[in-house]
Amino acid sequence: MSTVDTISTAEGPASGRPRTKSQGGGFARYLLVRFLLIFPTIFILVTLVFFLMRTTGDPITAAQGGRLSPEALAELRAAAGYDRPILIQYLEYLSRIAVFDFGSTLTTNRPVVEVLMTYGPATFELVFYSLIVAFSVGIPLGLAAAYYRDKAPDAFFRVLAIFWYAVPIFFAGLLLKLVFAVWLKWLPVAGRASVGAELQLQTLPNKTGFYTIDAIMTGNPAVLGDVLAHVVLPAIALGLLTAGIFLRLVRTNVIGTLSTDYVDAARSRGVAESRLLRKHAYRPALIPIITVIGLQIALLLAGAVLTETTFEWKGLGFALAEFLESRDFVAVQGIVVLLAIIVALTNFVVDIIAAFIDPRVRF
Repeated sequence: MSTVDTISTAEGPASGRPRTKSQGGGFARYLLVRFLLIFPTIFILVTLVFFLMRTTGDPITAAQGGRLSPEALAELRAAAGYDRPILIQYLEYLSRIAVFDFGSTLTTNRPVVEVLMTYGPATFELVFYSLIVAFSVGIPLGLAAAYYRDKAPDAFFRVLAIFWYAVPIFFAGLLLKLVFAVWLKWLPVAGRASVGAELQLQTLPNKTGFYTIDAIMTGNPAVLGDVLAHVVLPAIALGLLTAGIFLRLVRTNVIGTLSTDYVDAARSRGVAESRLLRKHAYRPALIPIITVIGLQIALLLAGAVLTETTFEWKGLGFALAEFLESRDFVAVQGIVVLLAIIVALTNFVVDIIAAFIDPRVRF
């Protein structure tokens, strides 16, 4: 009897149950730890945003300084509570954040939560379509690059990935607009919908703000086609940034998988290289993409600022640029904090998905 058989016999069926229970306990402990880490992450991000916004002074002085007399400015600061010690302001801000009260904008006196609800769906819709572009472009090209490793197609795809990642988003957006909207006239230049489609969307009694869903609710295929046509160029401009990252990740991991022992064994049995790629190397290559997708969400949200301003896509990035220009730091602070919370929650969801796909990440 071999050593392996002896160990297996000694452990027996009775030792199998504790091991399963331990694995289940390990997964529950992993989820609990990841969930608890959300709170210090959000706390640190909120704290950094609050104090960084105060480096130029209080929001009233930043927005109205030089436009009002010192007396009027002091009166506004006192009314808003910005004349109190910074620590008191910080503690009060934390207490308001806990009940999702982000204050009111200085320029329009609208609740920041209302601004977030108005512009948020547009940004989430853009990020969703950008991820579709990133997956549909980056994964197939990464597989192709691994299949043609160290050959001309592989070199071309790697250069393409570097180019997509390095090119500024606003430049890519302007180039796409010039070619497909101005020269070829295939797609609209800017906006989320044409005037006619916009009017039909606004007449919906229970509109969601997600134009794709709202267009379906109208029951008019022309409106849906118009909305989808408007999202193509901004989604490509933003999605190619992440597609380059996915391409490199898939290529590297597929090459690593193709050099493992079980793939060599399958290759020795005469399994075709293309079948090895599809059956053995494809799924393991997706695991690192799942694990980094949370970081890519943060990258897409950051890139949405430039993309939305380039295409006049009225989302959070577009609103953020306008509030920065008007020096409305209360609104800027609220938008940045919301984006930070979204990124933290997204990373938690991604960690759960990664733990289901690859149990090794639980330990």
